Amino acid sequence: MRLSDDQLLDIAARFQAEMEKGLSAESNPRAALKMLPTHVRSTPDTSEKGEFLALDLGGSKFKVLQVKVSEDGKKRVEMESKMYPNPEEILSGKGTDLFDYVAACLKDFMQSKHINQKKQPLGFTFSFPCRQSTVDEGVLLSWSKHFKARGVQGKDVVNLLRKAIDRAGGIDVDVLALVNDTVGTMMTCGYDDQHCEVGVIIGTGTNACYMEELRHIDLVEGDEGRMCINTEWGAFGDDGSLDDFITDFDREIDAASINPGKQLFEKMISGLYLGELVRLILLKMTKKGLLFKGRASDALRTKGKFETRHISAIEKYKEGLNNTREILTALGLQPSEDDCIAVQHVCTIVSFRSANLCAAALSAILARIRENKKVSRLRTTVGVDGTVYRTHPQYAKRLHKVVRRLVPDCHVRFVLSESGSGKGAAMVTAVAQRLVSQRKQIDQTLAPFLLSRQQLQQVRDKMRVELERGLKKDTHHTASVKMLPSYVYRTPDGTEGGKFLALDLGGTNFRVLVVKIRSGLRRSVRMYNKIYAIPLEIMQGTGEELFDHIVHCISDFLDYMGMKNTTLPLGFTFSFPCRQTGIDKGTLVNWTKGFKATDCEGHDVVDMLREAIKRRNEFDLDIVAVVNDTVGTMMTCAYEDPQCEIGLIAGTGSNVCYMEEMRNIETVEGDEGRMCVNTEWGGFGENGCIEDIRTKFDREVDEGSLNIGKQRFEKMTSGMYLGEIVRQILIDLTRRGLLFRGRVTERLKTRGIFETKFLSQIESDRLALLQVRAILQQLGLDGTCDDSIIVKEVCSTVSRRAAQLCGAGMAAVVDKIRENRGLDKLDITVGVDGTLYKLHPHFSSILKETVQDLAPQCEVNFVLSEDGSGKGAALITAVARKYKEPLRPAV
Repeated sequence: MRLSDDQLLDIAARFQAEMEKGLSAESNPRAALKMLPTHVRSTPDTSEKGEFLALDLGGSKFKVLQVKVSEDGKKRVEMESKMYPNPEEILSGKGTDLFDYVAACLKDFMQSKHINQKKQPLGFTFSFPCRQSTVDEGVLLSWSKHFKARGVQGKDVVNLLRKAIDRAGGIDVDVLALVNDTVGTMMTCGYDDQHCEVGVIIGTGTNACYMEELRHIDLVEGDEGRMCINTEWGAFGDDGSLDDFITDFDREIDAASINPGKQLFEKMISGLYLGELVRLILLKMTKKGLLFKGRASDALRTKGKFETRHISAIEKYKEGLNNTREILTALGLQPSEDDCIAVQHVCTIVSFRSANLCAAALSAILARIRENKKVSRLRTTVGVDGTVYRTHPQYAKRLHKVVRRLVPDCHVRFVLSESGSGKGAAMVTAVAQRLVSQRKQIDQTLAPFLLSRQQLQQVRDKMRVELERGLKKDTHHTASVKMLPSYVYRTPDGTEGGKFLALDLGGTNFRVLVVKIRSGLRRSVRMYNKIYAIPLEIMQGTGEELFDHIVHCISDFLDYMGMKNTTLPLGFTFSFPCRQTGIDKGTLVNWTKGFKATDCEGHDVVDMLREAIKRRNEFDLDIVAVVNDTVGTMMTCAYEDPQCEIGLIAGTGSNVCYMEEMRNIETVEGDEGRMCVNTEWGGFGENGCIEDIRTKFDREVDEGSLNIGKQRFEKMTSGMYLGEIVRQILIDLTRRGLLFRGRVTERLKTRGIFETKFLSQIESDRLALLQVRAILQQLGLDGTCDDSIIVKEVCSTVSRRAAQLCGAGMAAVVDKIRENRGLDKLDITVGVDGTLYKLHPHFSSILKETVQDLAPQCEVNFVLSEDGSGKGAALITAVARKYKEPLRPAV
């Protein structure tokens, strides 16, 4: 019975293997450890409050409790309870009689306490193995501990309780949770210590539960978050995996039990059997003449006469020897002092083995939690209850010591549970009630972001109307989608060639490039570039300072490349709304993306660049084309795919361009051929046409922006704003106590802290919630596992809406092109660029699904663009040069 550390580690390894078997859907039916999902997904977070009823059925007596959880921030729990006997005829009679008795006791308790003013939430502690599919439903697998009521096994015990309550009448309760006593133990301790994620019972029976990652639980759908698993560890070894550790005494106890071959681990550990184990050993030693001069009393020969409480009394430090003599004398024995010392020794061996076996199994659970969390050192708390643990003078100390020795990389705190089956049931009920309430409030908050198919169709139809208005001369000036002519009449055909300079201004960085295009068999595009920062004071200073800074960067690049004396044709990618009157003439309509340089809006950007070059007086440039990055994106893809006639940017900003029929562009003379139109669809909705789908969070983001009331569609769809929408939602949920324990940190109040790249990271399918928590911690947000789930859901909801809105807009564009060309079916390619499309794990697929659904007559292929703003600018310049200015449509 004495076990070395190596043997205990071997048992722990076997236990871990059994845990794996129990969690797997395939091997669970054959597993000794049933690893039952409890559907308890969260431990208390101290925001629980209210009055709850609890029933505790599973011990020698039945208990009804009223539990009041304070809401004054002092974490106070008050309990009143009443014990009722469990008559033998009820325990072994009909199941309906058992539950009618429970309902009658509940009714008596409520009447005696005058509880009936409102519907009371109730938690039902039922300390028997149940298979649960929800937190308020559980099918009894088997009775244990002298319970054997007929007609209950295989039935939902919550349903049986509800029916009995209905039959009793006059009881207004809502049964919210079915709780195993082990889970109750964990939840009780979890209320006082947020690190508590394991519950252990070592009493009449024994069991353990712990919080497992949902992704590992095959028996439950979903992989986000955690769920408490009731291991039912008493059955460990039922498949023979402990045969080499089971003694003849254990076999004798098993053979005489009411369930031979079952609960073998429990029979080596729990209070129901420890006393009997000691009796059998003492009897054998007496028969061999090693004790009591070989004379055994009738009591020593009688099963159940030596109880576990006797072991506790015998092992007491000072009075143990005296207690031993009294107990043995009461059993009709005449012990000598040596007999008493020997009996003490036997008790110590039996109880120490129990503590060792518990420690081995518990260390396996702790090691698994540490691996799940991917931490080198685990800090956790174990809630413990049970008469053996509570009353035995050495048991707890031995258990703690051995656990810490077996798992030195786990810092474990043990907390004695206070009424785990009563207070614990109330806690599970309180958490269930909190989660239901939270869920409802979160659903209500996110509901406006969930767009129906009808709403998306309306967005598509409104976008179509705005596209038409932007093209028409008489409505163009009031249209929210400006449909700016780009004066690009053609896409590349592959015969372009030469060396070109390209400038790229559209964000916080500015690039200068030299691009070499080769045509023919060895067709290629080679680029050399340098990136320069644009400081905030220049972005928001004067126009002259901005363009002087740009020319300074060009001068540096030309020096770097040794090209100061070469005048190359230049394409200027300027990713802001411009009204063009020619390919090299572009008047800035308005700044976006955080730029606010003065004296630029309403001015020709090419003229401003030329004037800055003159002021520097160092070099000259041949500015051939001013280019929008969306047009550049289309041209880059069109160089590889002739079917590419649409460009989409889904990044910091959001925009689309496409090849429109000249006859439809009333703002430009000429009816022949096509021209690329820069829709500037980010402004869609500025006339109020999408107010019905804008949320209060969209309005808050708009009010905090540099261009209030402008670019409304962009503010719902682009990378620059999605993180800010998420932050506003998180603040709202936190203020309402639904996140981060209601604490709004200074970091969370900081505008721009939640960058869109975090959405992409958080929504990654490969990212476990622990990594989501790590990202939140980087942002100074110390959240729980449940917080991480909510944050992930908020991110997903906001980015999904953005992708759907882009898809609805794109559906309007492709359908317009199809109708322009009088086609039943359109095959077309969209060239795409932008970090949101490239890096977000789901944005592109949701966008494509939406386009397919809303434009079923169009076969739309999306191709990633390779440097539309650099290579695209060079290609536009090359095409413009090839056909000489001014570009005229091909006839």
